[in-house]
Amino acid sequence: MSDATPPAGFGRPDLTAFARLDGLGLSVTGQRLEPDRAVLACRVVEPDPWCRRCGSEGAARDTVIRRLAHEPLGWRPTVLEVVVRRYRCADCGHVWRQDTSAAAEPRAKLSRTGLRWALEGIVVAHLTVARVAEGLGVAWDTANNAVLAEGKRLLINDPTRFEGVKVIGVDEHVWRHTRRGDKYATVIIDLTPVRDGAGPARLLDMVEGRSKAAFKTWLADRDDAFRDAVEVVAMDGFTGFKTAAAEEIPDAVTVMDPFHVVRLAGDALDRCRRRVQLAIHGHRGFRDDPLYKSRRTLHTGADLLTDKQSDRLRALFVDDAHVEVEATWVSTSA
Repeated sequence: MSDATPPAGFGRPDLTAFARLDGLGLSVTGQRLEPDRAVLACRVVEPDPWCRRCGSEGAARDTVIRRLAHEPLGWRPTVLEVVVRRYRCADCGHVWRQDTSAAAEPRAKLSRTGLRWALEGIVVAHLTVARVAEGLGVAWDTANNAVLAEGKRLLINDPTRFEGVKVIGVDEHVWRHTRRGDKYATVIIDLTPVRDGAGPARLLDMVEGRSKAAFKTWLADRDDAFRDAVEVVAMDGFTGFKTAAAEEIPDAVTVMDPFHVVRLAGDALDRCRRRVQLAIHGHRGFRDDPLYKSRRTLHTGADLLTDKQSDRLRALFVDDAHVEVEATWVSTSA
């Protein structure tokens, strides 16, 4: 007969701890495995017999079941069926339920652990809302609304998220791909960790619309300490962002971010190549035209060229008719 004593370092099986319900003030009393989900019967650990109104001790009246979507175990949706006692005060007649705020927000359909899992899945693991909803076994709207509310509470409403910001970046982003409504959003990020070499950039805020007024209003809503601390504002070539920064934070230096600098340089090189192509051949670039064949190689930095690419550019620049393209390539790849 085999020894049933657990090895050293192992404890007795505990489904409450395994499902991480001990931190929610719940204890598992039973389980039911269904084809598409696991259901855990739970009870609230702490009694709550004292009246909310008069402070007298109440008597247990009956129980109700509160169902909460919990974090999935093995990608199987897990549902908590929490038995909640209802009490009635003998003195004033007031009726109340056991406090379950440690397990979930009032009227919430997700446990706090399930909500944390959903938020981490979207922010850290880059899961879609549909995938998160499938893992929790809830509707798409339920998962989306819960994640938005929790994200706003943890991130947007965090009073410390604007502290230590010295370099900010601003750019537009297309977030709506429909004919109706404003499809642009203004994105503001903190570039201070990038400049200091302390880590990646972090998102500060997103404002609907792409205009001077959108960025100016956002800056005006920040306190004086934030505006005085900003030293550099990186942006694209949109003059509205530059004007808003000059009016609200005049002491900050406005610069163009590296992405748009490289993009503008590449556009200038393409315009020069097309102009020379048209002047020499009288038509757009064809497949066998030297300038057209080298169009991608011209966008490669000099220190990144392979031997084959270097030979191709040397052969291209031997022709004196391509001197303008060569001069533009040297200036943009420096």
